[in-house]
Amino acid sequence: MNTKRIVEAILFAANRPMTIKQIQEVFPELEQPDTLTVQMALEDIARDYADRPIGLRQLASGYRFQVREGLSPWVTRLFEEKPARYSRALLETLAIIAYRQPVTRGEIEDIRGVGVSSSIIQTMLEREWIRVIAHKEVPGRPALFGTTKQFLDYFNLTSLSELPTLEEIVNFDFGNSPQPQPEQDHSERPQTAETEQPISPTGQTDPETAVSETEFDTQTEAGPGAENLTLH
Repeated sequence: MNTKRIVEAILFAANRPMTIKQIQEVFPELEQPDTLTVQMALEDIARDYADRPIGLRQLASGYRFQVREGLSPWVTRLFEEKPARYSRALLETLAIIAYRQPVTRGEIEDIRGVGVSSSIIQTMLEREWIRVIAHKEVPGRPALFGTTKQFLDYFNLTSLSELPTLEEIVNFDFGNSPQPQPEQDHSERPQTAETEQPISPTGQTDPETAVSETEFDTQTEAGPGAENLTLH
């Protein structure tokens, strides 16, 4: 059969993004197409769907079909469960991790000026948006947090380089109309001088076993401040 048709069927049936290697492994061992053949098939499929309400999108963890953004108001009506609403505190914390990683909980609190509740960290760990990538060699050996490929997938990004720069965010025109503010997390506490303790993630996926899927090179992705780390 035509490789392109098989690849399209695989992506259509998959319940997760698929890398080229994962697509190849679906084929019988003696019939596996080479990387270039799969890549060309993906490009052809993307062109076929260019003017359709569904498109082929490349994300951090692979390729998947997804509905065009402009049609989401209609598609979401199919699902009874409403999209999760996150507090401003959680989104601020996630943004700090994304832009300043690797970063400790104490450093996040210094930037925000208030404490970060354990429930916020736990929520992001459970959604696999963040993980512990190392421990800082200071008293208490606090955990250093970084984002994952699941974080990039959720926000339709292929890499952290696609995040808007801080200058772009500052200059962005959000309009003159007042915007409703999400409810603050009431579990946040004032900043204290307590010694920071290591954070042990207890999310759905053990960060140790998720390294192969979500690993970032701590020397190239971490940026400044990544020295004195003890890697897992």
